[in-house]
Amino acid sequence: MSDTPRPVEGRVPEEFGLVQVWWGNGKGKTTAALGMGFRAAGHGYRVHLLQFMKGGAASVEDVRGEYAAIEQVAGFSYEHTGHYGWHGFADGSDDDDHAAKAKGGLERARDLIDAAADADRSDPIDLDGDPENGVHMLILDEVLYAANRGLIDPADVVDLVERKPDDLELVCTGGHEHPSYLTDVADLVSEVRKERHPIDAGQRARKGTEF
Repeated sequence: MSDTPRPVEGRVPEEFGLVQVWWGNGKGKTTAALGMGFRAAGHGYRVHLLQFMKGGAASVEDVRGEYAAIEQVAGFSYEHTGHYGWHGFADGSDDDDHAAKAKGGLERARDLIDAAADADRSDPIDLDGDPENGVHMLILDEVLYAANRGLIDPADVVDLVERKPDDLELVCTGGHEHPSYLTDVADLVSEVRKERHPIDAGQRARKGTEF
């Protein structure tokens, strides 16, 4: 194997455009979405991750290992629009703040989808460019959790799906409740089901595996 990484060149995906939904009470929804994001970026496609919420700590410095990894990959970018705590948990975060930031995330998602619709994706997209210049894959991490918690309206999630351009791959994750509102508009719906989880035995989330 060569010691010199081969640079990734921007390319146009041939068959993007599906809507993927990852939900359930098991571990691995965000992990699956990130894996697809890294795979797509490795092929030279432009990927953006928009996280609505991700919990457990007060700041990005404590918990966001995936951000550091994303920063090393051409064509993959991220942003976090939510609170670092979990809505409804006694973690010191304010539930009203969660609601306001979730609505802000929804507006940001609309802007990114509309920008993708306006962009010319017939040619490769600048891998270092702003996501407002268009992306091939948009990952809305924990958007379903925000809808489950009533922070945003499920109908607004459906609207995101319906307003996306045909060739934008849209990935929605989160939530323990079945997102029945997406059943008729999603192309892939995967339930990540818990059979056994160490958290039930008192194991706390571990840096490097859960965050």
